Amino acid sequence: MSFNNLDTLYRQVIMDHYKSPRNRGKFEGDVLTVDLNNPTCGDRIELQMKVDEGVIEDVKFLGEGCSISMASASMMTEAVKGKKVEEALKMSELFSDMMLGKDIDFNEIDSGDIAALQGVSQFPARIKCATLAWKAMEQGVKKEE
Repeated sequence: MSFNNLDTLYRQVIMDHYKSPRNRGKFEGDVLTVDLNNPTCGDRIELQMKVDEGVIEDVKFLGEGCSISMASASMMTEAVKGKKVEEALKMSELFSDMMLGKDIDFNEIDSGDIAALQGVSQFPARIKCATLAWKAMEQGVKKEE
């Protein structure tokens, strides 16, 4: 597949997650909640997780922001749901490395659609948009420990 075709596919995946976000919503009752925002561009997220015995059993988010921020939140929730906390943190580490422009081997993890965001690394002002949900997840599972 040519670079242009791959770029087009990645844009379609990002827009699909933005227009039809997965795991968007809120849990009833008392659950682990993390609120984060990116004051430089106005993105904000409220991430809720149900973590039991070291496994992220379920995760939802609410928020507003740019397509990169909201698509990344959707992709992240899909990627970490059902995973052990250690696996989710490893994904977050790989995602951060990808945002820094490092070559990442996603074969070692079940990453879902997150590779579609690798082009964001070429736009430093957008990296915080892409990593917002991941930082919220990291804070949440660290609170749980």
